[in-house]
Amino acid sequence: MSEETTSEPLGELALQTLAMPKDTNANGDIFGGWLVSQMDLAAGIISKKATKGRSTTVAIQNVTFLRPVSVGSTVSCYCYVVKRGRTSVHIAVDVRTSHQLNQIDNLKVAEGLFVFVAIDDEGKPRPLPG
Repeated sequence: MSEETTSEPLGELALQTLAMPKDTNANGDIFGGWLVSQMDLAAGIISKKATKGRSTTVAIQNVTFLRPVSVGSTVSCYCYVVKRGRTSVHIAVDVRTSHQLNQIDNLKVAEGLFVFVAIDDEGKPRPLPG
């Protein structure tokens, strides 16, 4: 993952949402915790596809905030599987924003690596499908 802000995002669009005023921090920008939760949701969607069933987040690695996110921005999370283990998947998340008022599109604002483990109905790790 890189800090390039104008390159095309890698992976598939997994989640898109709007940054709202209720999600701001004391500086008036979007709270980092809100952004991490969106990244986790997006990675979870890709994990569900990769594991073909239930999975759970077991680690969040290397989350980097590159730029603040403004209220009113469209936040897009792109994801791809970086690594598959016996029961786990590592998913890279590339977060981009666009904002109609300032006419900025495809601005990379964050990136991270999320690790999920496939689980069975009892919550125990299970092998990934072929």
